[in-house]
Amino acid sequence: MILRCPSWPAQRNISIIADPPGWFTPFANSLAEKLNEAGQSARTFDTQADVAEGEIAFYLSCTGITSPQILARNLWNLVVHASELPQGRGFSPLVWQILEGKNTIPLTMITMAEDVDSGDIVMRRELVFQGHELNDEMRNTMGQAIVDMCFDFATRSTAPTSVPQNGAPSWYPRRRLEDSALDIDQSLATQFNLLRVVDNNSYPAFFDLNGYRYTLSITRQLWEEDE
Repeated sequence: MILRCPSWPAQRNISIIADPPGWFTPFANSLAEKLNEAGQSARTFDTQADVAEGEIAFYLSCTGITSPQILARNLWNLVVHASELPQGRGFSPLVWQILEGKNTIPLTMITMAEDVDSGDIVMRRELVFQGHELNDEMRNTMGQAIVDMCFDFATRSTAPTSVPQNGAPSWYPRRRLEDSALDIDQSLATQFNLLRVVDNNSYPAFFDLNGYRYTLSITRQLWEEDE
C-alpha cells in the first residue's frame, strides 16, 4: 500500500536535528543553508525538545528516543539508515557492512515509527566506495549523500509517498570498545576493513601484548594525484 501526504504547501517549515551535536552537525548546517537558498524555511536544532512545528523534521544524528509529543509537531518525521531495510536494522550499519567486505552501501530514508528502524520507506540511494576510504572519508561521503536525499525530498513539487517495509528484519548490535581490537596473529591486510572503520580519537584500533595495551592511529597518505 502506498501512503500519500494530505498536505504539501509550496514553502515548507523544516527542522533538521543533530542531537547531540557531532560529526553530522556541519552537514545539518549545510542542508539548512541549501534549503533556505531554495526558498524553503529550514532551521537546525541540537536538542530534540526544541524542534519547531512544521511539515518536515529530519532526525539525522540523534541518540535519544523521540517522544510522540515531539513527533506530532511535524507531518513528516524522517531518518536515513545505511542499510537495505528491513535488513540491517540497529546500530552502526555502515560499519558492520564494511566489516562484512561490502563497498556498496544502501541508504534508506524512512518515516519514524514506534519500533526502531521500522518506518515506511520514502527513498533509497546507494553509497559506492572503492575499498581504500577510511572512517572520516566514508562519513563525509555519507553525510553529503544524506544532505542530497533530504534536499530532494524537501523540495519536491508533488506530495511525497511512502511504502511499508517488506520482509523479515535482521539486526546489527551496538559496537563496543572491544570491537576495535586487532589480532596480532593476523596480518594487517586481513584486518584492513577494521582499520578503515575505527575512529582514531573515540575508538582507536588497539592490541594487547605482554600485559600492555597499545593503540594505533591510521591515516591515508595522499599522493599527488589525490590532491
